[in-house]
Amino acid sequence: MGLAMTADPHPLFDSWFAEARQAEPNDPEAMTLATADADGRPSARTVLLKGHDARGFAFYTNAESRKGGELAANARAALVFHWKTLRRQVRVEGKVEPVSEADSDAYFATRSRDARIGAWASDQSRPLESRAAFEARYAKLVADFNGKDVGRPAYWRGYRLIPDRIEFWTDRPHRLHERRLFTLGPEGWTEGLLYP
Repeated sequence: MGLAMTADPHPLFDSWFAEARQAEPNDPEAMTLATADADGRPSARTVLLKGHDARGFAFYTNAESRKGGELAANARAALVFHWKTLRRQVRVEGKVEPVSEADSDAYFATRSRDARIGAWASDQSRPLESRAAFEARYAKLVADFNGKDVGRPAYWRGYRLIPDRIEFWTDRPHRLHERRLFTLGPEGWTEGLLYP
């Protein structure tokens, strides 16, 4: 049976993501984010997808974290979604740009108060002398913010990966997997197949 080819991978991603939200028991929005520093040394970690549309894939973090520093030095990155229950994977590559300040503010406001205070308490990716020191810092900020709005720290922001390559992988028997690759060129998206 042949595949229906399409000119745009985003509706296909939305369809797969909707299925993952129904099928995956935990964190269907979890994605591995791979970045590299200015010397090309890679690092990867799991973050959460907080928005997807034709502009790209959005996530939020501390801009002063290791990933933030790597994105400042090298604004290309890759994402991997692995939905084990569905036996599917999506790989995304492209350029990363900051989202607007307004979008960062709007998303930060949706987080729980405790998570907003946590963003203030964490010097993400920096050495920590002890867990007790972090918990004490958090408790002090809870007290400091008592009765006050917890606004977004200037160093906490959103990023959007603007894809130029998206691969949809489906498990098949005998390791004869299906790989659909979309690439963005001057004329728009094109789709092809890859050997497994």
